[in-house]
Parts: sequence; C-alpha cells; structure tokens
Amino acid sequence: MRANELPSPELLRQLLRYDEATGKLYWRERSLDLFYDGKWSAEQRCNNWNSRFSGKEAGTLNTTGYINVWLFGKHYAAHRVVWTMLKNKPPFDQIDHINGNRCDNRIENLRPVSNAENMRNAKRYNTNKSGVTGVYWNKQREKWRAFIMVDGKENHLGLFTCKNDAIAARREAETKYDFHKNHGRAS
Repeated sequence: MRANELPSPELLRQLLRYDEATGKLYWRERSLDLFYDGKWSAEQRCNNWNSRFSGKEAGTLNTTGYINVWLFGKHYAAHRVVWTMLKNKPPFDQIDHINGNRCDNRIENLRPVSNAENMRNAKRYNTNKSGVTGVYWNKQREKWRAFIMVDGKENHLGLFTCKNDAIAARREAETKYDFHKNHGRAS
C-alpha cells in the first residue's frame, strides 16, 4: 500500500459500518485474525479492542474541521473512507463537501472533483469585508473592484462606482465559469 493509499473497500467494510442517515462511521467488532500475539495474547488484544471500541463512532475531528479515522497506525480522511466503502474504489482526486460542512459525510453531500472544481465551491474568506467573494473596495481608485480566479489566474472584471454592479459582474462570471451555487458562502 502506498503512503496515502486507502485500505481496500472490502477491508474498510470489514472494519467500519456506515450510517446512511448521518454519514458517520462506527467500529465493527473485529475478528481474532486481525490481532497478533505479543505481551498479551491475540485473543486478549481482540477482546480488549472489541470491548473498548466495537459499536462506537470512529474518527476524531482534526484542527481543519475534517474527521480522521485511524487504521493500523495511519489516519485517513473519513470522507475518503466513506467514498471508497460505498463506491467500491478510492476517489481519483479530491472529494468536495457540497454543503461546505466538513463533518457531513453523507454520500449525497460528497462528490469527486478536481482541485480546480473544488476551488469553485469554497467558502468566503474570513478576511473578506465586502461580504462577497471577489469584490472589494479599491481605496486608490475609490471604486469597487470585481475579479475572479479561474485555473489559478486572476481575471479582472472591472471597477464600479456601485457595489451592486461589482457583485452582479462577479455573479455573472461565476455562472460563466461554472462555479458551484454554494461558492462564497459565509461558512
């Protein structure tokens, strides 16, 4: 298995149970063959693990707001685990949380996307003062400036005396470049 490669869908389904309604993962009871003898016997390890974890929610919230699941000493993003378990293959590139909630791993809230597509469903930066992504007050020109980032390049949309005109130009560009309807949400 490569460094970031997920375990097989079969192994994931053996270890975890997915709740469709909530998108949460739960630990399944583990069989003896997943444990080895050491300081304690494989049977003791198996019984201990099952009594502590079996049936409990799997995963912990990380500092960036995603849920991580630890498997065999490595952590994996829960949304990638869910995708692999339900689609029977790992995602090709990235998985986007459509509604922007990084903890909402219901399959209907997940979609495979490229990095460029994922950037078209981003929340508004907390440093934004205009309330609209891609619109800001240009002090030097004393006008509202509208721009949009597409494929890593900034496209200037114009300078406007009216903020609403700048917002309209930005919205039109979002439609033209196929941005997701949730792009620029507050959280």
